Amino acid sequence: MLSPVSVDHNLILTGWMGPPQLQVARQTAELLRLSFVNFEARFEALAGSPPEEIRALYGETRLKTIEGELIAEMALYRGTVLLIGADTLLRGDTLAALRQTGPVIALVASVDAVLQRLHLALGARYHNPREREIAIGRLRREWAIRGKEGVIELDTSALSDTETAEAVADRWRALTAFIDWRA
Repeated sequence: MLSPVSVDHNLILTGWMGPPQLQVARQTAELLRLSFVNFEARFEALAGSPPEEIRALYGETRLKTIEGELIAEMALYRGTVLLIGADTLLRGDTLAALRQTGPVIALVASVDAVLQRLHLALGARYHNPREREIAIGRLRREWAIRGKEGVIELDTSALSDTETAEAVADRWRALTAFIDWRA
């Protein structure tokens, strides 16, 4: 059992439940009235290009340098919902560093639920085997976080986006013994 954390701690969201994850993270931040930072968007803003381009143009070393700078920056945030991919969290000591700033909740869903969400989000592209292969590859990478020490899993298989955001917010409140005195 994790010990309660201070309300100035972050909420680190990771794992993968399908395409609506970004929307769920934003909605959770709104429910909790916390700031929101998307690691991928922040990376692109800092680097000027997506990670794949940085890797292709400058190599893995440059990519890791930028990620390291961004992780150090994110470790300074307080009272923020941080959406960060499991593959990034599992590099080096990133998980341990960010876990010190707040609870890590991995959003997961059954494979059937993820495939159904992909089908709805991708439409006709879903029938392209290459598109499905990319999505399943991402699912495997993101689910590697499951079972890691200090990572709390939240099964979103039967939940709507709104219900998922509410469940994440409730879990964070319980972990932080949060009392909303701002209401």
